[in-house]
Amino acid sequence: MHNAKILIKKYFEQQSFVDSDIESFNNFIEKRLQEIIDGNKYIEPTIIPQNVDDFKIRLDKIDVAKPEIIEADGSKRAIYPSEARLRKISYASPVYIEVSSHINGVQRETFRSQICNMPIMIKSKYCHLHGMSRDELIEKGEDPDDPGGYFIINGTEKVLVNIEDLAPNTFMISKDKIGPSQFVGKLFSEQGSFKIPHTIERMKDGIFYLSFTRVKRLPIIMIIKALGLLKDEDIMRFVSSEKQYDEVLINLYEFVDVKNQDDAADWVAKRIGIVQSKEIRLERMYEILDKYLLPNIGTKKEDRLIKAYNLCKMIKKYIVVSNGEVGLDDKDHYMNKKLKASGDLLADLFMVNLKLLINDILYNFQRIVKRGKFPSVKVIIREKLLTSRMYSSMATGNWAGGRKGVSQRVARINFLDMLSHLQRVVSPLSVTQENFEARELHATHLGRLCPIETPEGTNIGLRKNMALLSSISGDSDYEETIKLLKNLGLKTIK
Repeated sequence: MHNAKILIKKYFEQQSFVDSDIESFNNFIEKRLQEIIDGNKYIEPTIIPQNVDDFKIRLDKIDVAKPEIIEADGSKRAIYPSEARLRKISYASPVYIEVSSHINGVQRETFRSQICNMPIMIKSKYCHLHGMSRDELIEKGEDPDDPGGYFIINGTEKVLVNIEDLAPNTFMISKDKIGPSQFVGKLFSEQGSFKIPHTIERMKDGIFYLSFTRVKRLPIIMIIKALGLLKDEDIMRFVSSEKQYDEVLINLYEFVDVKNQDDAADWVAKRIGIVQSKEIRLERMYEILDKYLLPNIGTKKEDRLIKAYNLCKMIKKYIVVSNGEVGLDDKDHYMNKKLKASGDLLADLFMVNLKLLINDILYNFQRIVKRGKFPSVKVIIREKLLTSRMYSSMATGNWAGGRKGVSQRVARINFLDMLSHLQRVVSPLSVTQENFEARELHATHLGRLCPIETPEGTNIGLRKNMALLSSISGDSDYEETIKLLKNLGLKTIK
């Protein structure tokens, strides 16, 4: 017992309750910000000066400074959290980005511009308090036992509440009480700013149908053939190499005449209402298949076959579940959940608002070009736009995607209440609906979520708290995972 006490004491001397949240924020600043910029690298105006054939604005390296303040006389200096609280100002850092303009493929102006002020999490790597000793913290007017993990917006301490969501890119099958299909397979494919729901159903005619974006209930075999997997034998083999399923044979027999990839794509294009000439029809269809069908696998032409293989595996899972060989997926199992911490939430917010900033840059550029002038890109970037929108979301709690109450004022009733608030996990399900299964204590919560702490009343089971010793693991390194699986015997599909 004595040893256990020493171990627990040592653990809390070295670890903070909010380490996972701080790690998530650090990852957002160090990696995610640059990934978001790389995903929106080129800005191409449609209206350009007459003497120019090609004009692009390119966004390059992004970097974040330490929190600072610009005083009324224009001087800049570092700001500490205690001063931000007392003066009712935001604890934030300027974000700089390298921008260049390219005329007819030749780089013209290159400059470094501030695009916004980013709120900084207390005790994160980019906070002035990071790495300070107890005495130094006291000197700066801070409580040395304060764990950090929150933000200061207009002098108010705000915490971003962890949001519990279904894991993206995971194919799950549930039983449908109403609707034409007894079993429904669902997958949310997430890549960058895309989050696209995919649904697989089997109707009474025995045909498997796939729905995603504009494609509503189209035979999955035709989509597999449009992706380039044409031989019926190959489709059968990729569904299952050990056993031939009659359900698949029915589907293959129905569309046995289609032997060409373009014919399959054209057939699908006509069904979703693309009515232009065949060349344009095919081009638009392939663009839909590349961009919006399973974008998590890839958005390039060479990814099409891999997408077809994945659809075959989904058909197999659907068949074995509907035949009762394998049980239904449990949505409440924590293997099928993902927690969105501060870094993920800020990434969502930054991504949406960056798109607005890009549209604003395009609008300003094209407006000046219409007047017969050629503007400098430096003049048309409005840094206040991104800053004000991010501050507004963090002050009100109204988040990208229509979520409310994401940002909350830190409860300071007592120290334990504050720790509880920083560890909070909220489910996006409606509090007015029953959702009995989601509210129940699941066996996989133990050790991850506190089995006791949840409010009475309508929020019961939907508002939870992380267990004291739990931590959130970040996204694993893709290359490392593939390398590990290959060492265990994973073979690449040829």
